[in-house]
Amino acid sequence: MTRSPHETSGEPNPLRALTLDRLRCRTSMKWRAHPDDVLPLWVAEMDVPLAEPVVRAVTEALALGDTGYPAGTGYAEALAGFAEKRWGWDGLAVERTAIVPDVMLGVVEMLKLVTGPGDPVVVNSPVYPPFYQFVEHMDRQVIEAPLGADLRIDFETLNETFRRAVAGGRRAAFLLCSPHNPTGTVHTADELAAVAALADRHGVRVVVDEIHAPLTAGGVEFVPYLSVPGSANGLSLMSASKAWNLAGLKAALAIAGTASAADLARMPDEVSHGPSHLGIIAHSAALRDGTGWLDALLAGLDDNRRLLADLLAEHLPAIAHHPAEATYLAWLDCRALGLGDDPAEVFLRRGRVALNSGIPFGTGGAGHVRLNLATSPELIAEAVRRMAAALD
Repeated sequence: MTRSPHETSGEPNPLRALTLDRLRCRTSMKWRAHPDDVLPLWVAEMDVPLAEPVVRAVTEALALGDTGYPAGTGYAEALAGFAEKRWGWDGLAVERTAIVPDVMLGVVEMLKLVTGPGDPVVVNSPVYPPFYQFVEHMDRQVIEAPLGADLRIDFETLNETFRRAVAGGRRAAFLLCSPHNPTGTVHTADELAAVAALADRHGVRVVVDEIHAPLTAGGVEFVPYLSVPGSANGLSLMSASKAWNLAGLKAALAIAGTASAADLARMPDEVSHGPSHLGIIAHSAALRDGTGWLDALLAGLDDNRRLLADLLAEHLPAIAHHPAEATYLAWLDCRALGLGDDPAEVFLRRGRVALNSGIPFGTGGAGHVRLNLATSPELIAEAVRRMAAALD
């Protein structure tokens, strides 16, 4: 039986642990891209201290001078154990995994295995901007299959897009974001099985970015794509980096379905040289021993989602917002405010709060902003106050 994210671990809420002054000592992108008078709620970094098991594992490795090249299957074993306990999925076979530097570089390598130069890659827009950037940089063609008005997969649109993608006998792939970034939609088992059936019908290969998998809201069940019927020839990318705030400690896993192991085996050996050994140590410790910290984080994120919904209803009721089922991101429809296609620019210039512009997320992104909820309730309240003041 999987454990619900609703359950409390007894650990303190990590989102309440750090002051703004302490956060401004950080030198990462979130805290260095803007001047100090700007409140940054944009890039996917969390305002949290690290889970103690992660700190301990990395500190011990440094004390040993254990800073060489990665080896072994410890990361895959830790993820397999986490997946079975958390999601009830016992199908993550260690022998069908490979370490990759991070999820997006892993996506690139998986797409290289199943497509060639110029081939189409289908995405559900609006979607994570690097999907466009990385795919186009590797000389593939992005084709959008926009989400429906309910921010879920529109299967009629997806079917037609797959049909166009494979026209003339071309190879094609579907780059699926699950859970979806920026909307926070969690695809159901039935939806994922429908994706697999549609992909099989058209001969489209499915590559899934599941980096946000551990970050579901209370009462919402994440379903691994490779666990649904018809997904055997799929390829998945997973990582502990988002859920435990480890983006600076690079590592991820590529996972093959039962029918795609031979594809994964063709990945060049040098790709496995890119992950950080310390990253693998950190991620493995998080998955094995950091679930209490994760449960405290999830409870805090549930509180923040409710807080944001209340604050928007009170101060910015014209913003349309559906609380996310996963991730620590909020997708805000600001079109009724009359701020044009890029309200993030207005909120930054007038309110000194940094949000992600919706425009780079593709079709459906104009007039929207993405807000990072992984911070203290006080900073969320201040951000909404500044956003409302920007309209005066």
